[in-house]
Parts: sequence; structure tokens; C-alpha cells
Amino acid sequence: MVSMDRRWIPLLLALLCLMSPLNVLVSASESTFYESFDESFEGRWIASQKEDYKGVWKHEKSNGHEDYGLLVSEVAKKYAIVRELPEIIDPKDGSLVLQYEVRLQNGLECGGAYLKYLRPQEAGWKPAEFDNESPYSIMFGPDKCGATNKVHFIYKHKNPKSGEYVEHHLKYPPSTPSDKRTHVYTAILTPDNQVRILIDGEEKKKANLLSADDFEPALIPPKTIPDPEDKKPEDWDERAKIPDPDAKKPEDWDEDAPMEIEDLEAVKPEGWLDDEPEEIDDPEATKPDDWDDEEDGEWEAPKVSNPKCDEAPGCGEWTRPTKSNPDYKGKWYAPMIDNPNYKGIWKPQQIPNPEYFELEKPDLEPIAAIGIEIWTMQDGILFDNILITGDEKVAGEYREKTWKGKFSTEKEEEDVESPLPGELSGFQKKIFDVLYKIANIPFLDAYKLKIIDLIEQGEKKPNLTIGILVAVLVVLLTTIYKLLFGGKKQPVQKVELKSQPDQDASASENNKEDSDRATENESSDAAEKEKSGDENEIEGEDAAPRQRRVRRET
Repeated sequence: MVSMDRRWIPLLLALLCLMSPLNVLVSASESTFYESFDESFEGRWIASQKEDYKGVWKHEKSNGHEDYGLLVSEVAKKYAIVRELPEIIDPKDGSLVLQYEVRLQNGLECGGAYLKYLRPQEAGWKPAEFDNESPYSIMFGPDKCGATNKVHFIYKHKNPKSGEYVEHHLKYPPSTPSDKRTHVYTAILTPDNQVRILIDGEEKKKANLLSADDFEPALIPPKTIPDPEDKKPEDWDERAKIPDPDAKKPEDWDEDAPMEIEDLEAVKPEGWLDDEPEEIDDPEATKPDDWDDEEDGEWEAPKVSNPKCDEAPGCGEWTRPTKSNPDYKGKWYAPMIDNPNYKGIWKPQQIPNPEYFELEKPDLEPIAAIGIEIWTMQDGILFDNILITGDEKVAGEYREKTWKGKFSTEKEEEDVESPLPGELSGFQKKIFDVLYKIANIPFLDAYKLKIIDLIEQGEKKPNLTIGILVAVLVVLLTTIYKLLFGGKKQPVQKVELKSQPDQDASASENNKEDSDRATENESSDAAEKEKSGDENEIEGEDAAPRQRRVRRET
């Protein structure tokens, strides 16, 4: 009888291991994980012991409340902390709701406040080893720094063909609120492959996990890809138009004729003062008492405008003005004709994509732990009320119970207290929230950094709000105008050309090229002068304390 009991011992131990909470895989609909931080996080949450993460986590109350949270306590530090879930949650079946609160008590100029929902780690992994390389299933939450101002939603998916994990980022995510109130962020994943992003219970974004319009890169790879081994033939001609090889320059075409000539019909205006200079010595100027002729040279009075010239048509030597040359034609170019050898723009042939696969729904990885791994320039970031559930109604109940009261209190306090100098009013915050959304409009990508810079200046100096708003609207309207009308057209000076009809188009192109070259030369000359001026200033700064003064005092 005793020997029989001993035979059962290994089997019983194996059953106990399988029943251990850390090895149970459950769907989100069967489990609700909730972290309130009412008690100290020590023991449940493990701070990373990696060298890079020196930021200190604290268990602190939210400003003005009796509610505790997990606090980022120091500026300009990297932080990492993780909690393993009592049950591994499988997001594949049913709905999955991720929700948590964040309060940026000191604002957020540059840093993250997002969570990473970690997939099961490799054997032997320890929570104290948590870092930015620890693989996750989903990353969700606010992030702001420079041109970045978004609520991330990223999921990692394993390509069944290649075996590699690929990050898929939500396109055009919502912006992060810029105030210092408590906000609750919710991501709802449903069986129809939809994901909805809520901020404070209000839907801000809806997307499809399989859609290339919503995620970058798309989950489903393209069926075909360009053949990397395909090369363009050497005789492939991509020129749609070529100069007419049979065209000849007309015999009367003078390429050396100037664009402008002297106007021989012009006459000198009556009353022109040929013998009067445009400037004269200032009669009221006197030589300074400390002027040293040996050191400073002979003193000369500064020049002023000649009062006689103010009353006359002009002074000095009169020269005839110039006018457009009616015989000007510019450099001759052969007209363009259709290229008989044109084959179009070459593209490599398409081949089947070896990494292509098809899925009816994403194969999301299980969630085994929750991690916070951020780098931030601000302290005072408070995390609270982290929830994972399969029921959207449960998430709504938690928002009502844990968040709504705090948010209402904070809002009432802001409404009662007028903003201090340098702080934003409620109305101004709404304006900046709208401006951040404008900055994320796709066709404004070329101006995004400038717009973000303007917005951040406005947040630091609230009295500039109206000016910042006007500046962003000007950029927006200008961009829309360019999209609609193709930008401002350069004025073209009308010139009478005695040329053959088939030369008109090519001559117009040639004039533009000549004008462009002239503009480049002028720009180059101006740059040289500016450089020369800069060098002179530097030489003046390096000179001895006793400067030799110019002869003319101005």
C-alpha cells in the first residue's frame, strides 16, 4: 500500500505544477485583472535592475486626492518596472479591453506614459531583467516629444512564414491631452478585428487590425514583390520626349542679342541737375574732440542726401533707361518630339512574395505581464487603476467608479481658479488639443515640426495663443491653396519674338533656364558678399583693443 502511494507522488506533483496560476492560459472574458495601487506595490511590481534604469518609483497620492498611484519621481531618467499576471490572458478569443489612468501632474514636454503588455518570456527570464528588449504583445498609451504627440497602439505579430515578429503601428493615432488632469485611456479589441481607442470614455479612433489603411506596415504582406534580381536593360529608354534631330536653328536667330537695350527715345527730364551730387557732406557734423589724425586718419564729415535733389527730377550724370529688346530670342534649342524608342518607366517584374500569408483574424500573442518602460524629462507622472478585462461594460464601471470623480474635482478646481501667469486656461488647452490634431494631418507632414514648435511655444507662453492659432491656420490655408491651385505662378514678362511658330515652346523653356541660371549666379554672388562680410566682422572682433577708426563718422 505504501509503495502504491509513492507511485502517485510524481503524477500529483505534475498536476500541481499545471494548476499553478502562472501556467494557466485563460481568455480575457474569463478573467479580470485589476491593479488599484491602494497598497504599496512592493513585492507585486518588480523594478528593473538593469543599469540604464535609474529612475525611482514611488507609491504616492495623486495631488489633491487620497488616491494612491505608481509615481515617476525624478526628471530625465529611464524607468522600468513589471508585474507578472496571476493568469496568462489569451486575447485571441472574444473581446479584450485594456484600460489605465495617467496623470501628468507636472505636464509632459518630452517623455512616454504608455504600458507594454508582455508576452510569455523565454525560459529563465526574471522580472528584474525587464528592459526595452523584452518582447511584448501590445504597447498602448500616450507619448509626447518634439514632433511626436500621440496615443500609441502597437501590436507585434508573428509572420507564420518567416517566423519573425513585426510591429504594426496604428496610423494617425489620437493626440495626448496637454493638461495636468487625470485621464483614462482605453483600448477595446473585438472579435471582428476592430480596435477602438477611448480617452476619458470618448471614442477618439476606430481601426481594423487587418487594414493597410489603419496600420503600418499592413498585417497581411503583399502577394507579390519586385524581383530583387531583376535589372533594367542597358538599352531601355525612359525618355518620353527627345530634341528633334532634324531641326535646324533659323539663320536669323541671334543668340547674342541682349535681353534689354538702351531706350533711344528716352529724353532727359527737364530740370535734371547734372552738376549736383546725390549726397553732400553733412554741414552740421563736427570733428570729434578725441579724433586722432595719426591713428584715425584724416576726418571726413558723414554724407547726407542733397536737399537740391529732393526738389529736382534727379541729380548726377543722366543715362538713358533700358527697355526690352524686341529682337531678343535667347539661346536656340531644338523642339521636343515624341521619342520613337520610348518604352516607359522601367520597373522590376513582380514575383510571388515568399512571406505572404492570409489570415481571417490576427493571431495575437498571450499577455503574461504588464510593464512600464519609459524615458522621460518630467517627473510627477502617476499611473493608476490598471485593468484588463473582456467586458467593455466592466471597463465603463471602473471608469465611473475610479476616474470620473477625480476628473470632475480637478476640472472644477481649474474652473474656479483663474490660470496663473504662464499657465493655460481650459479654453486655451482645448485650442492646443485641436492644433495638435491639425499638426497630425497627413498632407501637413512637411510643416509638422514647425507647427509643433509653434504649439509648444504657445503652451509655454499662453499670451501667444491667438498668434499661434493664426500662424497654424495660415500654414493650413496656404497648404490647401497649393494643393488646389498648384502654388503661385511666377509672372512672365511679355516679349515680342520674331520667331517661327515651332520655336515658341522651346524658346519659352530656354528663357526660363537662362533666368534660372541668372538667379543662381546672383544668389552665389550674394552668398560670397555675405561670407566676406562675416569674415570682416570676425577680423574686427579679433583685433587689438585700440581700433583704427574710419575717416568718416556716421
